[in-house]
Amino acid sequence: MIAVTKGKVDLVVGTHEHWDHLSGFLQAADDFKNLEVGAVWLGWTEDPDAPEAKALQKQRSRALAMLRNQALKLRAAGRDADAGLTDGVLSFFGIRGTTRDALEAVRTLAAKPPRYCRPTDSPQLLPGTGVRTYVLGPPTDPKFLKKYAPSRREPETYGVDQLDLRLDEFGSSEEGDLRPPFDAKYVLPTVVAKATPFFQTNYFGTEWLNHSRSIDGAWLDDTSALALQLDSATNNTSLVLAFELPGGDVLLFAADAQVGNWLSWQELSWSVDGQPRTGPDLLESTRVYKVGHHGSHNATLREKGLDMMKALEVALIPVDKKMAEKKRWNRMPLDVLVDALKAKAAHVVQSDETAEAEDIANFEVGRNFVELTFV
Repeated sequence: MIAVTKGKVDLVVGTHEHWDHLSGFLQAADDFKNLEVGAVWLGWTEDPDAPEAKALQKQRSRALAMLRNQALKLRAAGRDADAGLTDGVLSFFGIRGTTRDALEAVRTLAAKPPRYCRPTDSPQLLPGTGVRTYVLGPPTDPKFLKKYAPSRREPETYGVDQLDLRLDEFGSSEEGDLRPPFDAKYVLPTVVAKATPFFQTNYFGTEWLNHSRSIDGAWLDDTSALALQLDSATNNTSLVLAFELPGGDVLLFAADAQVGNWLSWQELSWSVDGQPRTGPDLLESTRVYKVGHHGSHNATLREKGLDMMKALEVALIPVDKKMAEKKRWNRMPLDVLVDALKAKAAHVVQSDETAEAEDIANFEVGRNFVELTFV
């Protein structure tokens, strides 16, 4: 990138606080020292001076601390598989360093302070390009910001999310923890019980007894589901941008936006040269769509999303299916969504399956990227 741009880029966008979207700013920190960045854009949810953003960050930090504590308790209860699932989700908030560290690295890339983008911002022209940018998300209305799962009766997406827990209540607990049913003085740790003859005989002697009579970790059952909810809630704070080319074609970058983020676009409207331009207008003019959240089940809407993209020509799915399966994200990308994209777009290119892209004149396939030259 440094070689191609001669050491200068006009804009860097940090979409949301997940490790797979921000880690490179730490991992390649030395390289970024050799790259001049003109501006940094972040979502309003990352604005350190916005009271509503501060409240979101406080809730997220508290929920993360509780979930990490619960993962340790799952292991202590002998439930390594459940703890592993929770740890896998929590890895999106940092592996070597934290997403907060990475976000701070992004903030300081440009000489001037970041722009914290809101959907209410007026569309901006990118200097010297004729390209107009629109901010679609994250939504500022809490009802949209908190809606990350599809509705059960009439799901808006191509898959149905089975989680129905209340992360906002979980994350607001002043206790700092999920509470076990019995006080600690009445609890015998599982590892001790398994080494005690009485419990070996009466509780761990057979598979049936072990399954039906061991409830010591049951109060931790919601941990992995809550971790998934925190993951989705963070995805819903994604900064979503639409780039409108001079001829009216739109390039849509949805990051990991989930249901509520998408639904909020239906209510957006701006004035451009004295004429209204709406969220639905941008969807209808979308020619290139960077598919949301690696093609997952809850990140591309049907009627209020893909069905409205009447001009769609190219869909780009950034995903490594083998890695997703290794992480037990077995529906990424979702087959029914991929089929719907192929029925709508002339070209659907998946980053780990680039054979089709190699045969298209305006695609270039590199070792770590697929580049589309749009004309």
